[in-house]
Amino acid sequence: MKKYFAEIFGTFWLVFGGCGSAILAGGGIGLVGISLAFGLTVLTMAYAVGHISGGHFNPAVSIGLWAGGKFSGKDLPGYIVSQLVGAILAAGALYFIVTGSDKEIGGFAANGYDSLSPGGFSMMSAFIAEFLLTAFFLLVILGSTNKRAPKGFAPMAIGLCLTLIHLISIPITNTSVNPARSSSQALFAGGDYLPQTWLFWVAPILGAIVAGFIHKALFDKE
Repeated sequence: MKKYFAEIFGTFWLVFGGCGSAILAGGGIGLVGISLAFGLTVLTMAYAVGHISGGHFNPAVSIGLWAGGKFSGKDLPGYIVSQLVGAILAAGALYFIVTGSDKEIGGFAANGYDSLSPGGFSMMSAFIAEFLLTAFFLLVILGSTNKRAPKGFAPMAIGLCLTLIHLISIPITNTSVNPARSSSQALFAGGDYLPQTWLFWVAPILGAIVAGFIHKALFDKE
């Protein structure tokens, strides 16, 4: 249960801090600030609770670690449910904060493609971006947490990687690489965002699985 609560708190912080920065302060901090906020949420929570649950905060990460032989399949359902709970609680808190003012929720930092893409990118563009970025995210996670990697620096590498991912893909999809984060925001944004959520489950999970297999086959052993 401690692991599940750690995943709830960690995913809550990721969504509240990352999406909250986009919704509440996006006009002031811009793309770079939002990207940094997402990276900082993962970095800080990885140090805070990573030693308890592994600091996944993302269903695609849990599945990718399983594919790479670093996580037990029997724990996957509990982790994914915990991550969804944390993300939805954070989105709910943001919704109540935003609706407590005269500010419109707008897109609510939800992910989308075609007309819902910030830059008008197509479904195929969004799929390729989410697939590739999640794959490289998993390669960084698996590599930096490998027993042969420098100790104590994994959260920094992972947080900076997530920052870079957002710098690349906010204009494309608003950046997902995390099905829980996408689902929670779409749930409150509503409209056409919900039917597009499938892509932000399928593409990140496929990318994570491919990265897990690649790391296991090529990089895991000396």
